[in-house]
Amino acid sequence: MTIPSPNIWHWPEVYEVENRAQDADGAIYRQLAGTVDWSDSVVVDLGCGTGFHLPMFAETAAAVIGVEPHVPLVEAARRRTGPLVNVEVLEGSAESMPVGDAVADLIHARTAYFFGPGCGAGIAESMRVLKPGGVLAVIDLDATAFDYGRWMRADLPQYDPGRVERFFDAQGFSTVRVDTRWEFPDRRALREVLGIEFTKRTAAKAFDQTPGLALDVRYRLHTRRRPKGLAL
Repeated sequence: MTIPSPNIWHWPEVYEVENRAQDADGAIYRQLAGTVDWSDSVVVDLGCGTGFHLPMFAETAAAVIGVEPHVPLVEAARRRTGPLVNVEVLEGSAESMPVGDAVADLIHARTAYFFGPGCGAGIAESMRVLKPGGVLAVIDLDATAFDYGRWMRADLPQYDPGRVERFFDAQGFSTVRVDTRWEFPDRRALREVLGIEFTKRTAAKAFDQTPGLALDVRYRLHTRRRPKGLAL
């Protein structure tokens, strides 16, 4: 079952501003590249949204496949990547990717919240799509760190970061934490992004508690490799 995204589905233009602000120093890309080399490989960007990350992968990958369940975002991603001959964007979900068996060297899922407790079907589908030795990389926000994590917990009191980590551990993932910096061009952009990420009350508090144009945000990079042979 596809769960509607609370931000990009409703405010894709503001989410574009957020994408440009996130990870201003490229820390996540460096950590991911240190885990798996996607040069001359096949990359699937799962929950690709408007395709923001597709051109980056396309610079060195042999082929890039964006998979996205929300049709308006599929269309936006296709417009973005139209000139790129090694990119295609397909409508599909985490549990049912329109991709063949053992196709991908890397499946990248960034802040697309279909992975966590109860979402084993999506992980099983990724294992089907990955080549032996391929990597599933799930990147989510660490709600235990910095002011951003505190604001997340204020809006999501039912969210248990420890339970999520235990789920990934039980599914055979390795996890590393990546500290990043979000940087905005002006205070208006900061306010708009906070407004689509948090409730009105929390967004106003977050804006008042952020004196400049930058935020410290920690992510978790969960990775699991498809075995190359039988696990004995």
